[in-house]
Amino acid sequence: MKSSVLTRYRVMAYVTAVMLLVLCACMVFKYGFDMGEDVTFAVSQAHGVLYIIYLVFAFDLGSKAKWPFGKLLWVLVSGTIPFAAFFVERRIAAETLPLVSDPRPAPVKA
Repeated sequence: MKSSVLTRYRVMAYVTAVMLLVLCACMVFKYGFDMGEDVTFAVSQAHGVLYIIYLVFAFDLGSKAKWPFGKLLWVLVSGTIPFAAFFVERRIAAETLPLVSDPRPAPVKA
C-alpha cells in the first residue's frame, strides 16, 4: 500500500474533526445565544462536503488494508463524533503504518 493512501486519510481525519468542533461551537452560538445562523449554515455545509471526502478516503484505506466491516464502520462513524476522529486517526495510523510500502530502494552494501 502506498503511503499517500494513509496520508490522505490522516489529513482528512484532522480536517473533518476540526470542522466538526467548529460546527459544534457554531451550534452553541446559534441555539444558545440566538446568533450566527448564517455562519452555522456555511460551516455545516462545509463539514458535510469534507465528511463525504473523508468517507471516500477512509473507505479506500480500509479496503486496501483489508479491515473487517466492524472496524471500517467505526472509522467511518468517528467523523461524526466530536474528538473521536483524533483518537481513531492516531490508532489507525499506528496500525496501518507497517502496511505502507517504502518507495525508497534499500541501501546497497559495498
